[in-house]
Amino acid sequence: MRTLKITLAYDGTRFVGWQRQADGESVQGLLEEALARFEGGTVTVHGAGRTDAGVHALGQVASVQLNCGHDVVTLARGLNAQLPDDIRVLAVDEVAADFHARFSARSKTYRYELRHGVIADPFERAFVWHISERLNVDAMRQAAAVLTGAHDFAAFQSAGSHVSGTVRTMTQSELRDRGGRLAYEITGDGFLRHMVRAVVGTLVEVGRGFRQADGMAALLQGSTRAQAGRTAPPQGLFLVRVDYH
Repeated sequence: MRTLKITLAYDGTRFVGWQRQADGESVQGLLEEALARFEGGTVTVHGAGRTDAGVHALGQVASVQLNCGHDVVTLARGLNAQLPDDIRVLAVDEVAADFHARFSARSKTYRYELRHGVIADPFERAFVWHISERLNVDAMRQAAAVLTGAHDFAAFQSAGSHVSGTVRTMTQSELRDRGGRLAYEITGDGFLRHMVRAVVGTLVEVGRGFRQADGMAALLQGSTRAQAGRTAPPQGLFLVRVDYH
């Protein structure tokens, strides 16, 4: 039995998300089906993060245990031959037996892409949240910087989530402006359900002048979900990478 680490990228537009569902195509389900052809039997894949419907990945990581003897280069090439064009295996690596894509991860980085301005670019619509008005980027940057460090992110967790605690540590929370296209990037040791999208929705409300930048700190003091901003739409969100060291 071998343990493999699979790094992959995908356009999540048409999928029900990473996780296998009763209805609709999932990235996990398609990867498991492709691997099963090599293994000759049922395969279970574990992902580092359960991206939602419409969310993309530049560096999702999955782990799987297989008996098949194909080398990793052949496996990567064979998987890409079977998977649809909107999912690509970037690398397959043989790793230690106790490696687990989710539980071995030390941090994850997500990026959210926005464009602000009157006219939307039709070629970006599946990958960017378009805001039709100009945003106060400086105020958004000020609010984003507050999120670094260890905080209680309960205000940015979807209702109905069940986790043992809501404190997470962020090592990066930064907004970059590239000529009207904004990229918000956040790195942390863990994320709550819909947390990044809720943070982005709150930052946009700051940028629109609906809330003050210095109010972000108060949201990290045990506030409720209703006190933070709306949940941003899924298409602007990318899982950038997962770090294990």
